Amino acid sequence: MIGEIDDAIRALVRESDGIAADVDVALDAPTTEWAARRNAPTVDLFLYDIREDTRRREYGFSEQRNDRGIITHRVPSPRYFKLSYLVTAWTQRPDDEHRLLDALLRCFIRFDAIPDSFVIDTLAETGLPCSLTVAQPPPEDRAFADVWSSLGGELKPSLDVVISAPLTRGLSYEAGPPVTAGVAADVEALGFGSSERSLGMRESRESSGSEE
Repeated sequence: MIGEIDDAIRALVRESDGIAADVDVALDAPTTEWAARRNAPTVDLFLYDIREDTRRREYGFSEQRNDRGIITHRVPSPRYFKLSYLVTAWTQRPDDEHRLLDALLRCFIRFDAIPDSFVIDTLAETGLPCSLTVAQPPPEDRAFADVWSSLGGELKPSLDVVISAPLTRGLSYEAGPPVTAGVAADVEALGFGSSERSLGMRESRESSGSEE
């Protein structure tokens, strides 16, 4: 799932109208050593945080049906995970970086979810959208300055792009065969013989009572 999201947002950036074809798109951690080795305009999509989106957790099951519409399997609902990317622009001049960041912001803000054409493999199999947010306030337990400090680099203008993606749990439970007949029951009054005999005795008693 993580690799598929990496490929999706990298392709989204590459095909954006505001990003020149000669701009590299990387997934590296933007450390000081990496920045020193860079020799071309670059957009860096650094995955720095992965956590479950607990607000979207479901405990039910979804049903899988065959061509006749009969339920064959039941699978647990997928879990959603939030993948947070630190998106930065790297050029020789700060104003060029700002223009590139502007193009990136315009690229991501167009979408509330990753377009279906970029969703492949296991993500596509779920049939569920991968929501996308950009430049939202960070959670209270995390600050962008802390991210840069852990990388050992200097604070730099960046965009926070968060993808909430479904992940199937790999479990499947086979459903039992469908019911094809109605419910039937045999009833017998214990101590009175067969049900027919019991019915005849009750009818006899009722007729005797009416004569009295």
